[in-house]
Amino acid sequence: RPAVAPEAADFTVVQGTPARPPAASFAELELPKAILSALGREGVTEPFPIQAATLPDSIAGRDVLGRGRTGSGKTLAFGLPLLARTAGRRADARHPLALVLVPTRELAQQVTEALTPYATAVNLRITTVVGGMSINKQANAVRRGTEVLVATPGRLDDLIGRGDVNLSDVAITVLDEADQMADMGFLPQVSKLLEQVAEGGQRMLFSATLDRNVDRLVKRFLADPVTHSVDPSAGAVTTMDHHVLQLEPTDKASATAHIASRDGRVIMFVHTKHGADRLAKQLLANGVKAAALHGGKSQPQRNRVLDQFRDGHVTALIATNVAARGIHIDGLDLVVNVDPPVDHKDYLHRGGRTARAGESGTVVTLVLPEQRREVNRLMTVAGIRPTVTKIRPGDADLARITGARTPSGVPVTLAVPVVADQAASGGAAQAGADKPAGA
Repeated sequence: RPAVAPEAADFTVVQGTPARPPAASFAELELPKAILSALGREGVTEPFPIQAATLPDSIAGRDVLGRGRTGSGKTLAFGLPLLARTAGRRADARHPLALVLVPTRELAQQVTEALTPYATAVNLRITTVVGGMSINKQANAVRRGTEVLVATPGRLDDLIGRGDVNLSDVAITVLDEADQMADMGFLPQVSKLLEQVAEGGQRMLFSATLDRNVDRLVKRFLADPVTHSVDPSAGAVTTMDHHVLQLEPTDKASATAHIASRDGRVIMFVHTKHGADRLAKQLLANGVKAAALHGGKSQPQRNRVLDQFRDGHVTALIATNVAARGIHIDGLDLVVNVDPPVDHKDYLHRGGRTARAGESGTVVTLVLPEQRREVNRLMTVAGIRPTVTKIRPGDADLARITGARTPSGVPVTLAVPVVADQAASGGAAQAGADKPAGA
């Protein structure tokens, strides 16, 4: 996490009651002293643009609609006011006081980890409820009492159905990555959940894009929200370079192996679980420390793979779109679309794994001749003008853009995590509770 905020961005505030002026520092905000101390300990010295813009309004209790690309600092933008306004209260059993809804398990865990130091500072309990983990453990935690609940919609709905959670005391509700929740078909569940929280409570919605589905949610559940947009386009990131590498089908496997052999980590996106497993196996045979991450793995397995990627035991993470949101890896400077995404939003969120919080990064898309027209259309819709280069394995251009090197060819074996899946995930029936189809 950088100690200094990235350069200020342009904000637009639209309709309704005027927004408060942006905050120049955390110290001028009405935050508990314990949270200000925790910010200092965590090395967070200046608010990022989205935080500076939204915090004065959200701390005052206004409904907030925040549009910003992934990695722009949204978690603290909603997390600090949520914690500040809940501090000093104690939740009854089964009745949380604040709710953060997110689309994926990974994002839920990331939000919980990001907010825990500040929650601890003001003596608030956070519980994460997601599919793929033991539902009984989660139910027990909420029954004991928790002020802040970070949840995926499917698992929360399950717990409410069992009588383990009641949302009637929830005074602050956050929807994070609302556009992905819409894309994954969660909106009916989200609407059902929002109907159960306390009337007149504060609502904050953050999204990289505000399409019609999200807009309907805003009109129904947010009251006179103050709207802040950071970055005119979610893809207009000055610190991110976009490259399209055109190649022949016969060269694709070799070029992928060369890129994966670079000095440094890389996330490579493919379409399917089987494709991810197959590519990881091929790379391991070529001498690359590769591992697959997809919705077919249990949550403990996915956590282990991410830990191995963070600590360098894995250098090439082969992922499906399940990893395109909610995963934050510090210092990741390259994302490769081995299979081009189908949707421009998927492109932006895959690319959002790099160039986070003001760092620089490169997004590379491998394109076969028959894919060129569709990829051109996708880039146009995303508002991106990539640099287009024709390449072959071993080319100087490939090495210059991606750091590609010739693979060692010496097979490597990774330690396979031993996970008691049934015990850890609360049974196979629960394992897919919040998993999008085909993730």
